[in-house]
Amino acid sequence: MHQHLRLRHPDDFLRLKTQGQVVHHPFFTISYLVNDQAHNRYGVITSKRLGKAVKRNRMRRQIREALRLLHPRLKVGFDVVVIAKQGIIGQPFSSIQEALRQKLNRVGLVSQLE
Repeated sequence: MHQHLRLRHPDDFLRLKTQGQVVHHPFFTISYLVNDQAHNRYGVITSKRLGKAVKRNRMRRQIREALRLLHPRLKVGFDVVVIAKQGIIGQPFSSIQEALRQKLNRVGLVSQLE
């Protein structure tokens, strides 16, 4: 995922935490909010409660890849943060991708269905 599509600043994460709308799933929590840009920005949070660095980094890469594949089908102008939960540990990539697509579709961020 390109650098300009990533949320990096703590202020952006704080703004999403305080003002964003939240959707829950056993694998993750998604927080989203309208931004004033012509593209979406994404952030992924994996806490130390999920395991050691190797496990957290693998989950982070899988979530980022699922977001990258969904990016062309999402409506533009949103900041999206995905916070991984314990339920995501050991799940195959296809399950993570499908769960993320379903949740983003449910809140109306997917612009078109296949």
